[in-house]
Amino acid sequence: MTPVAPEAVAIVEAAGAHVPALLQRIEDRLGEVAASHGPDLAELAGSTIAAGGKRLRPLLVLVAAGEPSGEGEGLVRAGTAVELVHSATLVHDDVLDAAELRRGRATVVASAGREAATATGDLLFAAAFRQLVANGSVAQVQALSGAGSALAEGELLQRADAWNAEVPVERYLRRCELKTARLFEAACTLGVLEAAGGHADGRVAPLAAFGRRIGLAFQILDDVLDVSGPAERIGKHRGTDLLDGTVTLPFILAREEDRTLAALDPRAIATPERAAEVCDAIAATGALDRSRSRALDMVAEAKAELPPDLPAGQHRALELIADGVVARYA
Repeated sequence: MTPVAPEAVAIVEAAGAHVPALLQRIEDRLGEVAASHGPDLAELAGSTIAAGGKRLRPLLVLVAAGEPSGEGEGLVRAGTAVELVHSATLVHDDVLDAAELRRGRATVVASAGREAATATGDLLFAAAFRQLVANGSVAQVQALSGAGSALAEGELLQRADAWNAEVPVERYLRRCELKTARLFEAACTLGVLEAAGGHADGRVAPLAAFGRRIGLAFQILDDVLDVSGPAERIGKHRGTDLLDGTVTLPFILAREEDRTLAALDPRAIATPERAAEVCDAIAATGALDRSRSRALDMVAEAKAELPPDLPAGQHRALELIADGVVARYA
């Protein structure tokens, strides 16, 4: 069995002994999906899935559901589906950004080219819904398809805002909600729906809101890490967002404090060395701390809005997941 990450041990202890086994089944299912479309796509899809991180979104599915009454096959399908959508967005993002590295690994577009990478992302996205439809819940398909539509809308918004240093905070947060938070929201929604037999119940709205808030915090802190680095930790060059023309919260807030940054045309940030210099200038304004503070507030709000009648272990596990989003920055 794949070992549980050290930071997830407390979450698993709070959520219940069923969680590690279900996570392992999701991991196995992801491997099966990657291997089921021939050796070439299997290698590319497998590398993308492996680079996807710590399976936070499937974990949210499981913890939002609580302890299953049966074997949990529906939760395995839902957790697999949400992770496949996440993986698809990663490979498509790398295509659009011509990114060379993802968590320290060569991206699919770097190793196999644009056409193969696009096909890999499409495959993963289609495979997600093939998994989920077997649960027989229209509400679940609607939840994940809504998140998928939001992801595309967020990507279009990011492209529209590329190189625009005048992007306001509200528009930045809207982009984060679409590109990141909606999939966190969907993960929680899928868990609740599956636990309730595929039908909505009173926990859907508050747990969906919880997922959305920690998803926003997650993205803000990811943008902080892009500026703070170091490259060995984040698996890509420091200041990659700046080089891509993606204006994030640290840069927006830093421009309010530094006249030189306020006058800087993002298109002038053309090399990794120049990006690192701008990152240093952003950090010197205190913008990283202010961005982190905003994320911390979102996490606190998410925890405060959890339904008080949740089982104690489930409530604690969700709080620990929220805290873990912040711990990524420490």
